[in-house]
Amino acid sequence: MAAPTVREVTIDLLRQLGITKIFGNPGSTELPMFRDFPADMDYVLGLQEASVLAMADGYALATRNAALVNLHSSAGTGHALGNLFTAYKNYAPVIVTAGQQARSILPFEPFLHAARPTEFPQPFVKWACEPARAEDVPLAIARAYRIAMTPPFGPTFVSVPVDDWDKPCEPLPRLPRVATTNPGDPAALVELARALGSASRAALVLGADCARSQAWDAALALAERHQLAVYSAPHSSRNVFPENHPLFQGFIPASRSAIMETLGKHDLVISAGGPLHLYHTEGAGPHVPDDTGLWLIANDPNLLSFAPADRAILADCRSALERLAVSAEPNARATPLPPRPAPPLTGDTLDAAAAFACIARMRPTDSAIVEEAPSTRAIMQQQMALTGPDQFFTTASGGLGYALPAAVGVALANPDRKIIAIIGDGSFMYSEQALFSAAQLGTPVSFLVINNKCYAALREFGRHFQLGKVEGTDLTGLDFCALAKGHNVAARSAVSVAELEEALAWSFAADGPTLVEIVLAEKEV
Repeated sequence: MAAPTVREVTIDLLRQLGITKIFGNPGSTELPMFRDFPADMDYVLGLQEASVLAMADGYALATRNAALVNLHSSAGTGHALGNLFTAYKNYAPVIVTAGQQARSILPFEPFLHAARPTEFPQPFVKWACEPARAEDVPLAIARAYRIAMTPPFGPTFVSVPVDDWDKPCEPLPRLPRVATTNPGDPAALVELARALGSASRAALVLGADCARSQAWDAALALAERHQLAVYSAPHSSRNVFPENHPLFQGFIPASRSAIMETLGKHDLVISAGGPLHLYHTEGAGPHVPDDTGLWLIANDPNLLSFAPADRAILADCRSALERLAVSAEPNARATPLPPRPAPPLTGDTLDAAAAFACIARMRPTDSAIVEEAPSTRAIMQQQMALTGPDQFFTTASGGLGYALPAAVGVALANPDRKIIAIIGDGSFMYSEQALFSAAQLGTPVSFLVINNKCYAALREFGRHFQLGKVEGTDLTGLDFCALAKGHNVAARSAVSVAELEEALAWSFAADGPTLVEIVLAEKEV
């Protein structure tokens, strides 16, 4: 009986790991991987590699299992690098495989080969490898999976020469499961519990790793038992706490002055799943008030290495918060006052506040938001309270072109759930190709385009640098409905609240992908 091939052993490995979808944009050096492609595997086609990577990122975050991406040599890897950076910042467990030219012609620098392939995706992967032998490819992918799925999660990379897939290979033994949850140092948690029991104005700041580690219930139990003021960490890429809860105090901006002002209200702050000290602009002065004790909890030692804090605990967020909730003695501290609600809206003017109030009022209860509209995010947070776990995804890197394809990946992981992609007009143009994938797959995504006819976030940021005019920010003339229909996605446009209500009702009821262009009133430009 003939020995199995590298391809056959790899496919069997993927089945064992629960990976049945391969996200890719095919190239010549990848084709032999898909010879006799089995019926129980799905190839998810994206029309550009950056979109492919983001679809896999969203799928991996939503399923909490590694996703496999197949890219084309250096050219495809280069196209994907922006969203590989985002996957790295998102702690998304993505295994990237990239084709390489045949081993026999590599000394001649052949057409479409990858020079120094393992260096190219650095530093945005946890591990990179081009196996020395063809028969080592499955073992390299198995190792890439384990590293990607070991906290802190993140992307890995394997370069595979085109002639490796048909070579004979011994089957891999079944991989043993490895426990990767770190409960944290018990002595340090006891010390933190004592500090919490004696604090009179304690607060809890939650970052995106609380969502990844499924710490929602643990954070809620800890906050309610100890009457803690709860904040979302600066630029958190996930929702971390019920935003309509009386203890929720809002979202900390990414500036030193705002962080200092927030910390100064409390004598003890526990920051879990950070980062807390995430700065977007230069600042001066101290990082932590003298009278505030600051403890950090994170499963990434890098976050703990540079953060200014009294104490830090390397631990899984859910395990640590569960332990704290039951071990610390609650005291009689006063219940924090909730922040003042946003003022009621009147009239039919379609500004950003009216648009988000309408979306919040009409969206299905369990829908998930995948967002990339930076200039209106604060307005969205004022108007739309997310009240359940895994209801919000965005880019942790700040790079554009993520959310539109990521929404397709999140939808693939949640086929019975409405996914709402809220995309700025500028962000939309980075990855419109993902509409094709949404149409081909029939994913029930409602793509909502916030059209303010400019790069509004850059214009706002220009004021920070005292710029009277910000060049290159005018986006007048784009037709988003035409772009959607060109990818076989039905679309409508709204220029008033009444039109938006009608368009959202249509979109949210649809079984497949739809697009609604929300044209904001001119005063928003």
